[in-house]
Amino acid sequence: MDNKVLSIILGGGQGSRLYPLTEKRSKPAVPIAGKYRLVDIPISNCLNSDIKRMYVLTQFNSASLNRHIKNTFHFSFFSRAFVDVLAAEQTMESSDWFQGTADAVRQSMHHFIKHDFEYALILSGDQLYQMDYSLMLKEHIKNKAKISIATIPVNAKDATSFGILKSDDKNRITSFIEKPATELLSEWTSDVSDEMKSEGRHYLASMGIYIFNRDLLIELMKNPDTNDFGKEIIPQSIDKHKTLSYQFEGYWTDIGNIDSFFKANLGLTDDIPKFDLFNNNKRVYTHARILPTTKISGTTLNSSVIADGCIVSAAKIEKSVIGVRSRIGDESTVIKTYMMGSDYYETLDEIENDKIENLMGIGQRCFIKNAILDKNCRIGDDVRINGGSHLEDIETDLYVVQDGIVVIKKGAVIPRGFVI
Repeated sequence: MDNKVLSIILGGGQGSRLYPLTEKRSKPAVPIAGKYRLVDIPISNCLNSDIKRMYVLTQFNSASLNRHIKNTFHFSFFSRAFVDVLAAEQTMESSDWFQGTADAVRQSMHHFIKHDFEYALILSGDQLYQMDYSLMLKEHIKNKAKISIATIPVNAKDATSFGILKSDDKNRITSFIEKPATELLSEWTSDVSDEMKSEGRHYLASMGIYIFNRDLLIELMKNPDTNDFGKEIIPQSIDKHKTLSYQFEGYWTDIGNIDSFFKANLGLTDDIPKFDLFNNNKRVYTHARILPTTKISGTTLNSSVIADGCIVSAAKIEKSVIGVRSRIGDESTVIKTYMMGSDYYETLDEIENDKIENLMGIGQRCFIKNAILDKNCRIGDDVRINGGSHLEDIETDLYVVQDGIVVIKKGAVIPRGFVI
């Protein structure tokens, strides 16, 4: 498998819809699930599918992404495996930023063709799912396809946000439309499984996961007028090159905005989460930190996920994800919150000498609900953050409110007694 496939993971653009989480980092570097980063998902899927040559393409705030990948993914000196970050660069051929997904691949093509591969697997860096790409590749090879697109059945409400396609009884894609209007949907239903029908999921959406034969990808990338796979390359290719739909029915979510990011993380607190972090065969790999066990004192815990190295004295934590090295003070309540944690510990000397007015983490007697606390936040004592639909969207130097979710910015210091 590995010698046939080169994986290209698209890091996305500026990530403006995930702002302020992307204010100081690229989208693939955004922390998820308390201890991982978004880019760990496609990389882990590749490793679990025996694909071990990967490029991650990015262009904004890529320093922390570079650092994470360099510190995380080490392979044997005798292996051909690698995970490399390619940031947009000025060359003799181009001095522009990436103009879209296809343009990102085009501008980086000179790196890819140095490698021996038969198939290019193109992935998105901002989706949460577990998938064995080797099964998709087997179907691609068996059916002598030139392009394969992973698809997932969606309902009418979601269909208007995706590229929707139709395929024949041999899974060959016959037509494609990008983000169809609601009144057009009746013409775009597809044959899906009975389970999908029962959930009202009658439309096949592109997951932004593609397999291209090497020669065809090189040929398509010669056209400088096509900048995007979904909007241009795929619609223009389906009549000219055999393009197959590979239908996937597992859990998959596109983490495109703060609301979907928040729901995906809190979904991990369900009794049986749709995204399974406890599966031996579908491990999610990340930076191996050497952290102590978490210490909890006098806290009522309910449906929550707590990462390594935390010191928790809260009164109550409910339906929340608590990230690495988090500190939560006495008598505090945390509900429906994703706390990303901290990058380092403050020393006892700093704490005892009161050099720091607000300790990193959540102070005493706080109430935090419907919030995302980015890394290294300092929430003072007696702070009350009560997110919800009653709040209007707003941005300040310290926080952003979007769709009722309060996002405390990375490193923000929220003074004692502050109320949101």
